[in-house]
Amino acid sequence: MKRLFLLSLLLGLWTSMQALPYPPEIEGAKEFVYKKTPQGELKLWAFFPEGHCASDSRPAVVFFFGGGWKKGSPAQFVKQCEYLASRGMVAMTADYRVLSRHNTKAVACVEDGKSAVRWIRQNSSKLGVDPTRVAAGGGSAGGHVAASIGLIKGFEPKGEDMSVSSQPNALLLFNPAVTLVSIPGKYEFPEEKSATMEERTGVSPKELSPYFHIRKELPPSIIFHGTADSAVDHKTVELFQKKMKKAGNECRLESFLSQPHGFFNYGKLGNAPFRQTMILSDKFLQAQGWLIGQPTVGEFLRE
Repeated sequence: MKRLFLLSLLLGLWTSMQALPYPPEIEGAKEFVYKKTPQGELKLWAFFPEGHCASDSRPAVVFFFGGGWKKGSPAQFVKQCEYLASRGMVAMTADYRVLSRHNTKAVACVEDGKSAVRWIRQNSSKLGVDPTRVAAGGGSAGGHVAASIGLIKGFEPKGEDMSVSSQPNALLLFNPAVTLVSIPGKYEFPEEKSATMEERTGVSPKELSPYFHIRKELPPSIIFHGTADSAVDHKTVELFQKKMKKAGNECRLESFLSQPHGFFNYGKLGNAPFRQTMILSDKFLQAQGWLIGQPTVGEFLRE
C-alpha cells in the first residue's frame, strides 16, 4: 500500500514538472479569437456542457494561467475547465500577453483579462452564457489578473465598448498575488522583488495591487493558498481577506497547511489538492446559485 502511494506521489510530481505546451493543443474545446493586439491574436478555449446549445443561459468562468506575467500556458487550467463544464458551466481558459512572447508588462495582462470578460459578455448569446454570471479565476500571476479585473477600475483596453462591463461576477483565486508593494504597518514586501516590480508591471505597482482597491460591493471571492507558499506570502492573502470582509464583501480563504506555490495544479500529489480545491470551488459556486447538486469530482477523476 505504501509503495503504491509513493508511486502515485512520484508520478504526480513528475507530471507537474513537465512543461505545459505553448501554443497549447487543447482537445475537446472550441477555440475563439477574443482579441487582436499589435503583438498578435489572443485566443480562449471553451468547454461546453453535454447537450449545450446557444439558446442556453449558463454560468461561465474564464481562467488565466500563472507564470509571473512572463510565461505560462492556457493548458494549465484545462482540467478545471473540463470539470466545471461537466457540472453545467461554460468553462474557458484564456491566453494573454506575456513578457517572453510579446515583450509586454503586467499592465497588458490586466488589460487582456478585462478584454476576455467583456468579449464573453458581448458574445453571450452565441456561447449560451448568462452575461450576469461570468466568473474569473487564475493561479499566481493569473490569479493576480483575475483579482485585478475584479477589483481595479481603469486599465481598460482602448477601442472597446465601455458600456459592456469587464468586471467578473465572482472570483476563483489560486495563490494570487494581491499586493505588489508593502502594506504599511502590516506587511513588508521583499526588497529583492520591490527593486524590479515597477519595471515588471509597467505602472506604479500600487496601482496594480488589488489590496489597495478594496471597497464595498465587490464580486464574491474564494482564495486557495498554501501556508508554505514561498512565492506569494500567505500573510498577504490573510490581510486581503480581512480587508475584504471588513468592507462588507464575501471573501473566503481556504488555507492548505504546508502546501507550496502551485499545489492545486492537476497531477500534483495524486490529485488530492486538485480534488479538494474543485470541491470547494463547486460548493462556492453553489452558494452563488450557479450550480446545483453534489460535487462530482471523484467521478470526474475516475473517468
